[in-house]
Amino acid sequence: MDSIWDLANPHLRDLALYEPGKPIEETAREYGFRPEEIVKLASNENPLGPSHQVRAAMDKTLAGANFYPDGGGFYLRRALAEKLDFAPENIVLGNGSNEIIEFIGHAFLRPGAEIVTSENAFIAYRLVAALFAAKAVNVADRDYRFDLEAILRAFTPQTRVVFIANPNNPTGTLVGQDAIAAFMARVPDDVVVVFDEAYFEYLDDPPDTLQFVRANRNVVVLRTFSKIHALANARLGYGIARPELIRVLQKAREPFNTNGFAQAAAVAALADDAHQAETKRMTDEGRKYLESEFAALALPYIPSVANFVLVRVGDGQALFKELLGKGVIVRALGGYKLPEWVRISVGTMEQNRRCIAALREVLAA
Repeated sequence: MDSIWDLANPHLRDLALYEPGKPIEETAREYGFRPEEIVKLASNENPLGPSHQVRAAMDKTLAGANFYPDGGGFYLRRALAEKLDFAPENIVLGNGSNEIIEFIGHAFLRPGAEIVTSENAFIAYRLVAALFAAKAVNVADRDYRFDLEAILRAFTPQTRVVFIANPNNPTGTLVGQDAIAAFMARVPDDVVVVFDEAYFEYLDDPPDTLQFVRANRNVVVLRTFSKIHALANARLGYGIARPELIRVLQKAREPFNTNGFAQAAAVAALADDAHQAETKRMTDEGRKYLESEFAALALPYIPSVANFVLVRVGDGQALFKELLGKGVIVRALGGYKLPEWVRISVGTMEQNRRCIAALREVLAA
């Protein structure tokens, strides 16, 4: 019998799979820890977990678990529209913002098309391009930050989508308002610009990219409930764009792509300003602590505005394995072509201190 690959779409053969952070349970089994002993600082999650209001909203939804969810996400889209001063027709929901990236692929990518992004951007952009047999053009960063001028120079007649993660994952850097405005003034109308703002709520002075949606540009702004709202397990993100563009993306959406528990949790999370404020306070404190400890250890790091820090340790994969043995999970970045670096998420102060203590032990050995 011939290989199944002889039947499959050929561009899938060499498609790399996304590798998530190592799970707590797997690390506990492998290294003989109890799950509660593990400190996971690998996936930029909110260590506080969802608020009491969010948990209550999810519990209430359990009574209707036998019914299909609201396929259009009416109440959540309305709540988002009110918060953002848009109409519900400006919003599409996804099973995480990653699914909306896939919607964009369905809508605008095909063999021969190109996307443009940074060489150190979120790897999902390149994976989606490969999924649709499109070409990913990866532009070098400037000081670990998106170089928007270089991205403009990389455009060709085949460019269909440009992905800008701001703040960027895994570098934690931000492109400011002036650079974005200058960039948008020169982007051709037939290129869709995607601003991926998963860490938007952690910023003190965030750039305003929604102005380009209001100006009727071909712009999609992506945000998520996975980070500051602590709903990563619920898988819920959203995109904001002009209504005609949203209608295109809705055509790529499967029915019931977001579940009712996630929708109810997200509506409650949007209203819980106190939980968001406490998360940001904890993150600011923890990030400052981590960066000061890296400086004390003479480890180069990239100053971050998000809930993680990129730090240079020599052999990232080796350090990752050594820390696993001490019950601490961080993220090695060989898949991002940053083999000398690891990304460490901000946890609670207790978790941050445990991480630094383990790091000191490994470096001393």
